[in-house]
Amino acid sequence: MVRRIDGDGVTLAVLDEGAGPAVLLLHGFPDSHRLWRHQIPALVAAGKRVIAPDLRGFGESERPQEVAGYALRRSAADMLAVLDALEVDRAQVVGHDWGAAVAWGLAAFAPDRVERLVVLSVGHPRALSEPTIEQREKSWYMLLFQFPDVAEALLQRDDWRLLRQWLRDNGDVEDYIAAFSRPGALTAGLNWYRANAAPAAQVRERSAFPDVKVPTLGIWSSGDDYLTEAPMARSGEHVDAEWRYERIEGASHWIQVDAPDRLNDLLLGFLA
Repeated sequence: MVRRIDGDGVTLAVLDEGAGPAVLLLHGFPDSHRLWRHQIPALVAAGKRVIAPDLRGFGESERPQEVAGYALRRSAADMLAVLDALEVDRAQVVGHDWGAAVAWGLAAFAPDRVERLVVLSVGHPRALSEPTIEQREKSWYMLLFQFPDVAEALLQRDDWRLLRQWLRDNGDVEDYIAAFSRPGALTAGLNWYRANAAPAAQVRERSAFPDVKVPTLGIWSSGDDYLTEAPMARSGEHVDAEWRYERIEGASHWIQVDAPDRLNDLLLGFLA
């Protein structure tokens, strides 16, 4: 069932299914909660209550107008509000892409609300604070996304040619284009980068990010075109608790779609 739940000044669409210990699933750009469609049935069948929101700006959730509304702390506050509304004291949190960044923040700043943490693709912020030249090359799009109107125009030109090239036929391409074709949706998605990935913001916020103190599983895929392995692999240096790292061979950035059975096995094992 999809509920409408008030977050930190926005109303969010939140899928709530199953009964038992709560698992909070957090997607990233350019997705919605649909990204987890292969994981939700497996988790529910294993006796979990799955809570999968559309993060602010995505899917059927509201889209703030101002860039500052997409700061990670606002989405972390959204998630705490969702847990409060659903009367969940502690959740097992699973995040991917920007959802992983939100998940790291929840574990670091609200550890009493996080039982276990699983992060896909994106390592601990301090492990990302000194990127290699290879990572900078992979992250070229983050600079493009900083330019309002220009980025929107380039991505949409010629039937979304640049967006299609950037995605490399991975993920749910046609779904993303349909979603971003709605008024304001593309700008809302890009505002995540404008609020959190401007060079000055990265230096300031990553250097101040504390270690996490909850058991954590980090997962990276060898076909990721946007993130190198090293930051995830060394994220254990910033986890003052049980740490486990798993590398999935051959899957693109969208592990949930490309390697659902392997990912489900890892989730069910770690969250058991």
